[in-house]
Amino acid sequence: MKTLAIVSQKGGVGKTTIAVHVAVAAAKAGYSVAIIDLDPQATAAQWSDWRRAGEGDTPSDNPVVVAAPHARLVPTLKEAEKMGVDLVILDSPPAADSAAVAAAKVADLVVIPTRASAFDLHAIKTTAELVRVAQKPAAVLLNAVPARANALIEEVATVIHSLSLNIAPVCLVDRAALRHAVINGQTAGEFEPAGKAADEVQKLYTWVCGRLDMPTHPQPRQSEPLKGAA
Repeated sequence: MKTLAIVSQKGGVGKTTIAVHVAVAAAKAGYSVAIIDLDPQATAAQWSDWRRAGEGDTPSDNPVVVAAPHARLVPTLKEAEKMGVDLVILDSPPAADSAAVAAAKVADLVVIPTRASAFDLHAIKTTAELVRVAQKPAAVLLNAVPARANALIEEVATVIHSLSLNIAPVCLVDRAALRHAVINGQTAGEFEPAGKAADEVQKLYTWVCGRLDMPTHPQPRQSEPLKGAA
């Protein structure tokens, strides 16, 4: 089982949007996925409620969203592994508190979302220190980037590298499809399959898989041989 933590001290950087999009991409690829919502605001859990309401009488349980306090994180992870979950995504609260620290410590990869603004970049400093304490692989993900902002991305990358942080080679542009989709309990790929947002999310998912050392599609599960079979 792989664990991805979405962590940032700053609120409004799109942690939940990123969590649900990566989760659905992995689920559609064939993985069993769980989102553990550590945020008291339970935004991911709310998205899950909207999603289930839109799926009629037979809602899908993949990805499943579980709201849990960080004090129950380790037991919740153990239960997920026992249930055969392949990928757990931790949606942490917008603060560098004990919940974010707990998420970072158990993660195989920490993604730090940020917008390309001075206030957001300043907040990364605290998150960077948190990641260093946790001693886990981490990368900054630029989210809600203005379209055609190559020069801005280069400037922001310079700041991020100065904090000894890696930056993801993909970013999510500020697109309407991302905003409209989540309101309906969907993702951009479901709302507008051929859209640019869907393509960017797929690239993000592929990159996450590479960092977690997991194929973009799971290997076929081998069934156990019947007892007595040669």
